[in-house]
Amino acid sequence: MLTIGFRLIIAALLVWLPAAAAGEDYAARPIRMIVAFAPGGTTDFVARLVAERASAALGRSIVVENKPGANGAIAAEMIAKAEPDGGTLFFSTMGALAINPSLRPDLPYSPTRDFAPVAMVARNTTVLAVSPALGVHSVGELITRARQKPGGVSMAVTGIGANSHLALELFQSAAEVKFQIIPYRGAAQAMTDMLGSRVDGIFADAPVLLAQLNAGKLVALGILSEARSDVLPSVPTLLELGLPDTIAENWQGVVAPAATPHAVIARLNRAFVDAANDPDVRRQLRENGVTVSATSPEAFGRLIASETERWGKVIREKGIKPST
Repeated sequence: MLTIGFRLIIAALLVWLPAAAAGEDYAARPIRMIVAFAPGGTTDFVARLVAERASAALGRSIVVENKPGANGAIAAEMIAKAEPDGGTLFFSTMGALAINPSLRPDLPYSPTRDFAPVAMVARNTTVLAVSPALGVHSVGELITRARQKPGGVSMAVTGIGANSHLALELFQSAAEVKFQIIPYRGAAQAMTDMLGSRVDGIFADAPVLLAQLNAGKLVALGILSEARSDVLPSVPTLLELGLPDTIAENWQGVVAPAATPHAVIARLNRAFVDAANDPDVRRQLRENGVTVSATSPEAFGRLIASETERWGKVIREKGIKPST
């Protein structure tokens, strides 16, 4: 007859052995990290920079693969169907995890059911900027101009339902103005038209605008964050200018397939958090307009849930539909 103590030892081994086996299997091969955007953009840059440092910490290579399309839905579906063994990860922005569920109700995945949060890595504040040709130098002047000519001021966004579009909708509601919204498929053409003074203003992530702001080719009027950004410290938040409910920060982080073992999630979290907080990584990200904001899996999960609820409400109230 087994003693109580021996039974407890056996029970502990039964719990530990699968986790240990999962950890060994995870550590035995390279990791695929899927990015839902084309090479060369901000998300791809952040993913590759952080993956390089995390790979060194894990002792295993992380291979970044680009699978753009459908605001991240194509890449997200791949991760949802992947083996939950830590071998396949998704480096995602807010779009695929918190906007798509309300924008595209026919999604082939559920961010809350199909993914296990690993770590948020960074935030990008959304910036309201205008062309110098508009002759506007403050948010107050822009609001006055927009009220004088309802629909007469054009504003570029980087896609219908994108973070930039939702940011614009928040601003319109808070300022009680109406712009002519000019949607683009990404930031490249929007920036071309902005620099050519073919559109008056733009809402976009700080990394997209930073070089042109520093060169004086665009004028930053405000940011849509809770506090001023370390990237653009002299630019006021819309909140401090008296415009409520105007927070629209894009964020980037790592998720794994649901049911990935907790031991693997914990190991990945440590690697990515340490990588993001590496002084050289922080410097390179800041120089490109990105603010490090590394979190625990639990904090990232709470953020995804709260942001999904918040943006779902905005999408429903504004009647926003995905572009075809």
